[in-house]
Amino acid sequence: MRATLVLCLTVLIAACGSPLPPATAIAPGVAQGPASGPRIEQPPVTPPTPPGTNLPAFACSDASGGKTGVASLAAARVGTQPGYERFVLQFDSAVPSYTAKRQASPVFPVGATGQPITLNGSAGVMVRVHSATGANTFSGSIDIVHSEYQVLKEARQTEDFEGYVGWALGLSKLACMRVFTLTDPARLVVDFTTATS
Repeated sequence: MRATLVLCLTVLIAACGSPLPPATAIAPGVAQGPASGPRIEQPPVTPPTPPGTNLPAFACSDASGGKTGVASLAAARVGTQPGYERFVLQFDSAVPSYTAKRQASPVFPVGATGQPITLNGSAGVMVRVHSATGANTFSGSIDIVHSEYQVLKEARQTEDFEGYVGWALGLSKLACMRVFTLTDPARLVVDFTTATS
């Protein structure tokens, strides 16, 4: 019985000729038509712009901004990328009002006493936010030193008092900076150009 079935199938395939070519999938949105006709294809999908490509320009001036409100400091960090070095303050909600003021010296007053401290470098930037606190939410280092960086040599918290949080940044030179905020999570970003010109 099995031999008869195999023989019948062989005769049937031989009678029908060569097997059909495999079916070609039709992409969605492509019009079907004769094999020799033109194909209509969907336009290519444009991927979303990667984050960090629409950054503001560097400016050799002070900066300010933020929103009115109260926030808690969650983290402070520094990093380096080709062309710039970055200081970041991260908050638990929207970035509060801030200022970033350049100065030709790495000497900064500390807290309510105003006692001066000198950071690594030969220039600096004072970053202050209001209203903010880090007393119960910030547990990171309050003195971040990166002597191998080209520009941003040190970041040190100088104030967390009566709604003001201050971070002093010691720089190797009075570099131009770009200051902006990011969301999700809320961050205040200060970049320093490492370009030589």
